[in-house]
Amino acid sequence: MYINLSESEKKALLIKESESLENYKSKGLKLDMSRGKPCKEQLDLSMGLLDVLNSSSSLNKAQDYRNYGIIDGISELKDIFCTLLEVEQSELIICGNSSLNIMYDTLQKAMQFGILGNKPLNQQGSIKWLCPVPGYDRHFAITEAFGIEMINVPMNSDGPDMDIIEEKIKDPSVKGIWCVPKYSNPQGIVYSDSVVKRLAKLKPAQSDFRIYWDNAYMIHSIVDDDVKLLNILKEAKKFGNEDMIYIFGSTSKITFAGGGVAFIASSVKNISSLKEKMSIQTIGYDKINQYAHFLYFKKANNILEHMKKHAAIIRPKFEAVLEILKTELASTGIANWNIPQGGYFISCDLFKNTAKRTIELAKSAGVIFTPAGSTFPYMQDPNDSNVRIAPTLPPISDLPIAMKVFCTAAKIAYLEQS
Repeated sequence: MYINLSESEKKALLIKESESLENYKSKGLKLDMSRGKPCKEQLDLSMGLLDVLNSSSSLNKAQDYRNYGIIDGISELKDIFCTLLEVEQSELIICGNSSLNIMYDTLQKAMQFGILGNKPLNQQGSIKWLCPVPGYDRHFAITEAFGIEMINVPMNSDGPDMDIIEEKIKDPSVKGIWCVPKYSNPQGIVYSDSVVKRLAKLKPAQSDFRIYWDNAYMIHSIVDDDVKLLNILKEAKKFGNEDMIYIFGSTSKITFAGGGVAFIASSVKNISSLKEKMSIQTIGYDKINQYAHFLYFKKANNILEHMKKHAAIIRPKFEAVLEILKTELASTGIANWNIPQGGYFISCDLFKNTAKRTIELAKSAGVIFTPAGSTFPYMQDPNDSNVRIAPTLPPISDLPIAMKVFCTAAKIAYLEQS
């Protein structure tokens, strides 16, 4: 245990680890562990998507998919997503390729036009948003861009701290919460049934409070037995709360990250309101791409089988990262990390006040990680400890050395400050 070493022992170790880092620097590494991107092999799985349509394809259905119209998405693909999400077609809109864009756009509409007859959020004075932490940096960037005050809510092993949430929503200025409920970014936590039920029956002070349920990893297991997530929309209906729920997702990590399809599911009231406003900003999304996705998968079960192929590619990468963390850091007492069953990240908590220095040192040796603080609003991790590790993009052959650099940097950062 590093924390039990004498000062002389720590100095000797610092010299040793610094020499190791210099050796890594001499290798001219250029490795990127910063973002949760699919690797080439994963993208190759969906190349058949490009073959399902050609100039002889019939696209003239009840409506011509080459033309304007069908703002909420084609029914064939809706059937597949409705099966996966357990919702009705009237509760779903299929949009473009980005769920992040839908989240931004949905909040923009709430800011400018209000929600279901409520006053626009940007006319309500100072408003606030609940942010489970550590969390997704792009969520926080959206709320920060709109000038919304963000409130940290600690994550427990089964989801966000519900006692805090239930207290905070008594404040009428609290208008929403970000949630990544399955294989959360970055910890890989799946919200328990108890947490989902408590969220579904919330009674916020104002009727324009919304749960932004970013189910980005709904079928992204890396183990054989996928973990079941309770359907929050169904639960919310039991309490007359279905209008409180927005569910988002996409095929970005199923087919092509830059060329998939994305969707929002919600109550019939919410969907009708969103469609009305969407009809002003667009005459329809890419129905040809939607139809290609339908032809490629045909039914929901084929998507689930497709995801097993993804898991087979990325599971060894997660295992490689976890093995190096265990070998290099388990005995030091200066770090702990999650062992996710799905998703795209491993969350590592380093010794207090060492994350920024660790990432700086790793970068000096040619290994890039997401900047420290990214998993907290305003880039402010109060403990400067959390690091999000993204194993999927690099070739598996690069992961051992990348993680050895990370572990060496973490040791140096601890030894320097102690």
